[in-house]
Amino acid sequence: MKSRSQFVCQQCGNTYTKWVGQCTNCGEWNSLVEQVVEPDGSKKTLIEKGRISGKKLDFVKISTITPSDAKARLSTGFSEFDTVLGGGVLMGSVCLLAGQPGIGKSTLLMQISAEISKKHDVLYVSGEESAGQVKLRAERLGADSDRLCFAASTSSNDIAKTIESGKFDLVIVDSIQTLAMDEISSAPGTVSQVTNSGNLIIRAAKQTDTAVIIVGHVTKEGTLAGPKVLEHLVDVVLNFEGDRYGGFKTVRAVKNRFGSTNEVAIFEMISSGLQEVENPSAALLAERTNTDGSIILATLEGNRPILVEIQALCTKSNYGYPKRTASGFDLNRLNLLIAVLERRTKLKLSEYDVYINVVGGIRLNDSAADLAVCMAIASAVAGRKLNDKYVVFGEVGLGGEIRSAFRADQRIAEAKKLGFSHAIGPKTVQDKFVIPMADLRETLIRYVK
Repeated sequence: MKSRSQFVCQQCGNTYTKWVGQCTNCGEWNSLVEQVVEPDGSKKTLIEKGRISGKKLDFVKISTITPSDAKARLSTGFSEFDTVLGGGVLMGSVCLLAGQPGIGKSTLLMQISAEISKKHDVLYVSGEESAGQVKLRAERLGADSDRLCFAASTSSNDIAKTIESGKFDLVIVDSIQTLAMDEISSAPGTVSQVTNSGNLIIRAAKQTDTAVIIVGHVTKEGTLAGPKVLEHLVDVVLNFEGDRYGGFKTVRAVKNRFGSTNEVAIFEMISSGLQEVENPSAALLAERTNTDGSIILATLEGNRPILVEIQALCTKSNYGYPKRTASGFDLNRLNLLIAVLERRTKLKLSEYDVYINVVGGIRLNDSAADLAVCMAIASAVAGRKLNDKYVVFGEVGLGGEIRSAFRADQRIAEAKKLGFSHAIGPKTVQDKFVIPMADLRETLIRYVK
C-alpha cells in the first residue's frame, strides 16, 4: 500500500483530505499542516468472529491502594509555590508549566532544580538551549550541585527512555513544543507530535514514579499552545502570568489533581533570580500618593488577600469617540461599568478618555473590584480624593446596586493589618470595620470629596 497525506488542524486536530484555508471545526484560519500517513496492513479489528482482542486486566481492591498523597513530595524551596502544587512536587506526577516568552519559566525551573538537587537526582532537558547557555544561567542562579545533570535533546523517544531508566527523581523538559517522536513524520509542535510525545513521557514517568515538569508555550491570546488533550493528560497545569518587563509575576494552578486550584504564588524578578513576595500588599502600596483617581482595593489572588492600588485618569477627548484603555483589568468590564456610571449616577463620561491601571502588574479577575474602579473614575473626573485610610471592595450590578464580595473577612483582615481604619463595601457584610453601602450613587456623593 502507498503512503498518503492528510491535513491536520493544529488547533483542534480535525483532519482533511485536502488543504482548506479555514478549519470548519474550530474556525481557525491557516492552521492546517500536511502530514504523511504510513500504511499499516497488519492492523486488526477490535472484534473478530465474536471474540474481543486483548487480555484480562490485573486488578486490586481499592482499600489496599496507597493514596498518592502519602508518597514523598519534593520541596521546591519556594513555600508559596509548594502550596500551589498541593505541598510540593509529588513523585510520579507530571506538571505542565505555561507562560509567555521571557517571563521567567526557565529561571524558575532552574532555581527549583538547584534546590531539589541538594537531596535528589535531577535531570534538566532542553530542546531550545545549548549546554553553554544553560550553564550561564545555572552559574547566575547558584545551581552548582553534582546531582543536577543536563541534556540537550528534541527526541521524545530518548527522553522517555532516560526517564524509564529510573535514575532521576525529577526530570524537567523545556519544552514540549520542541519535541518529536521518531515514528511520526510531522514537524515538532504539531498536534500529533505534542500529543504523542506527551503521552510517551507521561507513561514513562508513571512507570518509574519519576516527577516530571514540562514547559509549554502559549499563543498570542495567552492560552496554552497545542492540543487541549495535553492539559487533560497531565496531573497539574500551572499558568505563569504577569508583565515580563517588570512588576509582580504570579503562578496559579488551573488544574491540580493533588491540591487546590485557589492558591497563588507571587514572585518578583531580581538580579539573582525569582524571589517570593512575602507581603505583596505592603510592596504594592509603598510608593502610593493619595491623589484624585487613586483607590485602594481589597482583592483576592486565589485564596490570598492583597491590597492593590487602582488608578484612573480621565481627560477630555480630542476626537468624537472617547478612548477606553485598561491595564490589568478587563476592558469589556470597564465599558460596562462606565455605562452604569453614566446611567445611574448621571456622570457625563462620553466626552472623556478613560484610562485604568492596576499598579504592580497584577491582573484582576475579581468581580469585587467593580466598586473601586467606579470610585476611581468618579474621583478622577471630579478631581476629588477618597480618605487615604479607606479601602474599597464590592461588585456593582447594572442597577447601580453594590453586591456582596467573596471572602470579605479575609479582605478586612488584610486591611486592618496594614493600618487602614475603614472599608467601604456591601451592606451584607456584618463587621464594624465596614461602612455598608447599598447604592453606587450614594457612595460617590458621600465619600468622593
